[in-house]
This record gives sequence, structure tokens and C-alpha cells, in this order.
Amino acid sequence: MKKQKIQKHLDGFSVIPNLQNYEVEYSSFRYEDVALEFEGLPSGGLNIAHEAIDRHANGKLSQKTALLWLGENGHRREFTFSQMKEQSAKFANILGSLGLAKGDRVFTLSTRLPELYIAAIGILKNQNVMCPLFSQFGPEPILQRLLRGDAKVLLTTVSLFEKKVHPLLDELPQLQTILLIDAKEHESERIRSLKLLMKEASAEFEIAPTDPEDMSLLHFTSGTTGMPKGVVHVHKALYNHYISGKYVLDLHPDDIYWCTADPGWVTGTSYGIITPWLHGSTNLVDEAEFDAKRWYSILQDEKVSVWYTAPTAIRRLMRLDMEPLKEYDLSALRLIQSVGEPLNPEAVIWGKEKLNLPIHDNWWQTETGAIMIANYISEPIYAGSMGQPLPGIEAAIVHVDDKGEISEVSEPNKEGELALKPGWPSMFRAYLHDEKRYAKSFAGGWYLS
Repeated sequence: MKKQKIQKHLDGFSVIPNLQNYEVEYSSFRYEDVALEFEGLPSGGLNIAHEAIDRHANGKLSQKTALLWLGENGHRREFTFSQMKEQSAKFANILGSLGLAKGDRVFTLSTRLPELYIAAIGILKNQNVMCPLFSQFGPEPILQRLLRGDAKVLLTTVSLFEKKVHPLLDELPQLQTILLIDAKEHESERIRSLKLLMKEASAEFEIAPTDPEDMSLLHFTSGTTGMPKGVVHVHKALYNHYISGKYVLDLHPDDIYWCTADPGWVTGTSYGIITPWLHGSTNLVDEAEFDAKRWYSILQDEKVSVWYTAPTAIRRLMRLDMEPLKEYDLSALRLIQSVGEPLNPEAVIWGKEKLNLPIHDNWWQTETGAIMIANYISEPIYAGSMGQPLPGIEAAIVHVDDKGEISEVSEPNKEGELALKPGWPSMFRAYLHDEKRYAKSFAGGWYLS
């Protein structure tokens, strides 16, 4: 399909975009200016949990809904920024009472429950490292990751524990504590009820001084061969989370934002937890799996304004014989972004025709920590293109010869490898326990994707 250009006009937007002129923003961008958007910790340093939750809870957004949770069975729960501060403080205190030291790894294995999102913030508050696992993993991938990540604590549900973790316990002597989200009683000194511990925990917690380079997140990426790689990120990554939320997702405090990705994957953590809260937006979480009518109903009933989803889901919607704009009121929706694999041009055009909004593709990796290249709300889209580098990101196509020498590819239509100039704040700092593999990711002054 020939690349089709979709032009945009600023006067057609209901909300003035954060990025109005790409060339101006790109040429004038400085990370020093981004740093001024954040308070920093009262105790010193920079901590994701403080900037995402506590600074809003301590200010004018304290009673604003931070987390809007829709349960599979029709239940609905809302948490304000103030309530998220208190609940995450309780979780942080629980981790402290378990004797966890700074940098100790806390793994999560759960469906999309509110406790998972509260725990993520609590883990970061206690200067531990959040290591999310996908709830659909089988026992072997879970065991590999818990071992490789030096897991000290695992947060999970009774069902997932019984099916997938209990048979592994003898192989996990370093796993000190299992916290069960929905257990009514403690099973043993090692297997505890989160509900009971939360009842007893204090809602006051002061975050200790956090160096911007302290480890914050550990994501596992399977790659193509061998053991999963543990990708290390730091608290300073929030600069890129914030920038991409501002320029790519065009987040404003009044937005109802929905990222359909599961926190078991990097998109569901970077953009399903951290980014919307850095912007003070309401973060919608749906517990249920894909269902077209449910999804359209959520977009309509919750007045979702910014929607971040995946090409797989979009293609499933495309295959259905539905006219969404005739069957649902989607007038609140103003931006759709997609990530996970290349978005085919037909999907971009389908969005324009069926939802009255083109679907914007973007590109990044677990290793980059945040969106690196994107189509922007105020810029033209070439259907089938992943867009332009974010301000602060330098990208190029490079050729690597047999000797490992790197040269930039300047001619159009020549194949090469996508490379980025290292140094952006959300760039991964290591492959855990694998320095050689990390070193191989860089050559000739470039990160090789």
C-alpha cells in the first residue's frame, strides 16, 4: 500500500497540543529544562514514586482520581492521588518491616488488580526495584526470572501462587516472602496475607534520599535466544517518561487515559503506571481481557480522551463488522497511539475512516525505557511510518561491517540498523549479571537496537 500522508491543522484540535512545532521543540530541547518540571525529594534526590503520586497528593490534585479501576465482574474502584499516597505508603512500610534493603528486588505476578498498581509505587518508595512478570507466564519462565533477578519478595494472587509458584519454592531459597493479594489469613511466616499486613501498616512514609541513578525497574526481555535478559532502569528514566507523555501521548491533567498493555510488559509499566501520573492524569485500568464491545463501551462511558493500545488489538477491531461511531459516542477521544510491532498502513487509514482519528505508530524497546520515535498529534502522518525522533533523541540508520566498524547510511532506501546516540535518561544501565552482552549493544558511539 502506498504511504498516504494525513495532514493535520492546529485549529482543528479541541485541546491545544503540547507539541505545536516539532522543528522548534527538537532544536531548542534541553534535559535541564525537563528537570525543572519536578520537585525532587524533600530528603534529597529524585524518586519516581514521589513525582508520580506524592507531589500531586500534597498539592492541588490531591482529591483528583488517579486510578480508575474497572473490574471484570462490573466492580469499579477509584483512588485519588491522596489515597494512592496512603496506600502505597502502607505497602512501602510492609516492605520495610520485611527487612528489605535498598536495591532488593520485588517481583509482581498478578492480573490487573488495584493492588498491583499500589504496590508498584510502594516498591519505588522503599527504594526497592520493581520486577513485573506477565500473569500468563508458565512456571519455567517465572522460575528463570525469579532466579536471575535475585527475587526477595513476590506479590501475587492465591490462584497464581498455587498453580505456578508453589511447585517452585524448593528451588527459590532466596525468595524470602510471598505476599498474597487475596488471602484472608497468613499461611506461614513465608507466605503472608497482604490484606492483613495492609490493615496493620502505617499510612505515613518518608522516602529516603534517592540518587537519580538508583535502580528502579528490572524488566525481562526474552530476545531471540537463551536466557531472558534483565534490563536495568533507574529513577532518572522518569524524564523520558514525562517527555514522551507530553509530546507523544499529549497528556494534560484533565485527560482520562487508557493504556491497554499489561504491566507484565514494559509498555504497561512505563505507560500504564508511571507516565500518566507524572502528568496528573487519570489512569484507567481494565481488568478484563480484550472484548470489542466492552472496549468501545469503556471508551464511551468513561469518556477516554487518550488511548494507547497495540496493533494486534486494532487489527482485531478491524476484522469486526462494526460501525463504532454509529454505535458508540466516542466524541471524548482525541488521540490514539499504538505500539508493540509495526502498524500496517491499512490500520492507520481504518482509524481515520472508522474512528475519525488516525492511529499514530511509535517505536521503542524494553532497553530504551521510553518512546524514542513517534508520530505526533500535531504533525502529518505518513501511514506505515513510525515517525520522527523525540526531542532529546538522536537516531540514525547505520551499517555495521564485518570488522564491526560503524558508518551512517545517508542514502534513501538503503537498509541498515536503527541506532541511537547513548545518554538519554531512560537508557538501560545494564543487563543484570551480563556485562559482556551489555557492552555488545554499543559500538562506534551508538546504541545498536
